[in-house]
Amino acid sequence: MSVMIKVGMADLNVCTAPDVLTTLGLGSCVGIVLYDSRSKTAGLVHIMLPDSTKIRNNENTAKFADTGIDALILRLTAIGANRNRLLAKIAGGAQMFAFNANSDMLRIGERNTQASKLKLQSLGIRIVAEDTGLDYGRTIEFYPGTGQLYIKSVGRPLKIL
Repeated sequence: MSVMIKVGMADLNVCTAPDVLTTLGLGSCVGIVLYDSRSKTAGLVHIMLPDSTKIRNNENTAKFADTGIDALILRLTAIGANRNRLLAKIAGGAQMFAFNANSDMLRIGERNTQASKLKLQSLGIRIVAEDTGLDYGRTIEFYPGTGQLYIKSVGRPLKIL
């Protein structure tokens, strides 16, 4: 019997198959899944902002791309994931509002996606699939047993990466 583990906004969690990780309503936020297919372990962080160093109140490590990914790796290795086998799948980072897209505050989805990719690259973790950008929200579910990421969006067909 598998358990659906919900990850809230600015939160993270880990699991082992057959359990499943999910996060709801990724708009400009990015959901970053890291997984080790051999140990069937996975983690999901729902980041809201790209960079903890730009914010004074930054105790919540899961809120930021730079610190959230590091925290997720620590939790994953604690449940048996091999750091060198971790792969990533990412989703979200939408441009939810049609304002002047030149404003940095309004390009938060794009900035979250870029920061996530740069952090993963700096750690040598390969992104094997992504569904980012555009102008709609996403709910995701990750199945560590199969390595499949389900992406659900209102009015759009189910995507499986």
